[in-house]
Amino acid sequence: MHPSLLPMLAGIGVVADYRPELTAAEVPGALAAKPYDGLVVRSKLRVTAELLARGPQLRYVARAGAGVDNIDEAAMAAAGVTLLNAPEGNRDAVGEFATGLLLALFRHVVRADGEVRRGEWRREANRGEEIGGKTIGMLGYGHMGRAFARRLGAFGCTVLAHDHDPAVAADAHAALVPLAELQARADVFSLHIPYSAANHHFVNHALLAGFQRPLWLLNTARGEVLDHAALVEGLQAGRVYGAALDVLENERLATLTPAQAARYEYLKSADNVLLTPHIGGWTHQSYQRINEVLVGKLAAFLAAAHGGGKE
Repeated sequence: MHPSLLPMLAGIGVVADYRPELTAAEVPGALAAKPYDGLVVRSKLRVTAELLARGPQLRYVARAGAGVDNIDEAAMAAAGVTLLNAPEGNRDAVGEFATGLLLALFRHVVRADGEVRRGEWRREANRGEEIGGKTIGMLGYGHMGRAFARRLGAFGCTVLAHDHDPAVAADAHAALVPLAELQARADVFSLHIPYSAANHHFVNHALLAGFQRPLWLLNTARGEVLDHAALVEGLQAGRVYGAALDVLENERLATLTPAQAARYEYLKSADNVLLTPHIGGWTHQSYQRINEVLVGKLAAFLAAAHGGGKE
């Protein structure tokens, strides 16, 4: 955790027992040993029904970050434990990073840099595309999608978004459209949906085949929402011009299956593919801002529960 977390928690009357040295296997025992009211986690600890059972007095789990795919939300609900997270904390970082990925992809920045370093000067081969005039399609229009759309507003492009949640509203930066319309009009397809069992391989062969023209694809969400076999096939067939992936189907590269390894080898050898190690929301500013958002939500939760007080 960013060191700002502890004084922030103290500021709202919460006594924190900071245990960064604990392994995942040791957490259940730690929960059982003391009557903790809350548990603050990042992304690697899986919060399951079995873990929650070791801390029956828990009232909340606070995820210091945006994604909650490491947390069994059904188990949380069944145990009566509230889930707090902080997507507002790194949305600007993700919005900026997605913009950078799109620029780098369109203008061949990484490939051209490598060529110049090797003493090659290839201007025509690196003639690029402009964002202006393009139609950017977004799958998901929550915090991250909106942050990306705000930044695209200066480029003179059209932004379309599709979100299955009927509560999501359009704004000045993007129009909400049915998925079929997005597939008919988009030049760029950017993924901004969370991972869940229902969203596993949501972007698959059939969905990509539904686009009416070749496209560029960006994924700053979660690797598992994209069927990487479908992506590789699309790249090989020319239906996908290029891709920028900040997330992969298996980010533990030492544990890739043979099929995953074959796809990874293709992606890392393709000069129209950009790969980064899940750093879209990973900035010095977001590291602290996530704490600010999370502690603010925790203060509101405690106030609603019993008017605040020491935890």
